[in-house]
Amino acid sequence: MPLHIGIVGCSAEGAALCYRTICAEGAQLLGPHAHPEVSMHTPSLADYVACLDRGDVAGVGELMLASARKLAAAGADFLVCPDNTIHQAFDHVAPRSPLRWLHIADVVADEAVRRGFRRIGITGTRWLVNSEVYPEKFSARGLQYLRPTDAERDETGRIIMDELVCGIFRSEAVASFQRVIERMKSEGCDAVVLGCTEIPLIINDANSPLPTLDSTRLLARAALQCAVCA
Repeated sequence: MPLHIGIVGCSAEGAALCYRTICAEGAQLLGPHAHPEVSMHTPSLADYVACLDRGDVAGVGELMLASARKLAAAGADFLVCPDNTIHQAFDHVAPRSPLRWLHIADVVADEAVRRGFRRIGITGTRWLVNSEVYPEKFSARGLQYLRPTDAERDETGRIIMDELVCGIFRSEAVASFQRVIERMKSEGCDAVVLGCTEIPLIINDANSPLPTLDSTRLLARAALQCAVCA
């Protein structure tokens, strides 16, 4: 039997995309309509935002641990979190968690290495791109990286928090991300990580100036492999 996947949700659109990917692509491994058992717990996004706004990484971790405990009680065998930003608290969470986790940036970095990329642009919320979530994992694998400029961080962060997490998808948002990615390409990047789990809802390989590393779907596929091949 496949393992039971626990999803620690944060923002609804990204968590939903991860969940849908697990369920839809499970059939490729397990047969028609089949997928591993999945449970998800999501506190109010406002609780996470309040912690992030005041720089309370420990508070973020406590919210993640509360979800972890509830998912363990529900029978989950391991955990994933389809939210890049709150992985800042991973070091606080992992030693105290009742279950093991897959780290989203580990999954993305491994895929970057597999595909032969060398210099990765990072996109996401201002909290994420200011953090070491991706730089730490990329550097450990010998990968270079590029962060957005301050102005780019302000604009893409606004789009993510005011539009994408609310299910609002505008052509102007697509164009804004394309400009950021084009600038990263001009500075030597050969791929871009879609480092907010909602960004893949508007940016993909078809409309991006650079090949994309879709953190949401990559995490979902890693969870499937872990559940099925354990």
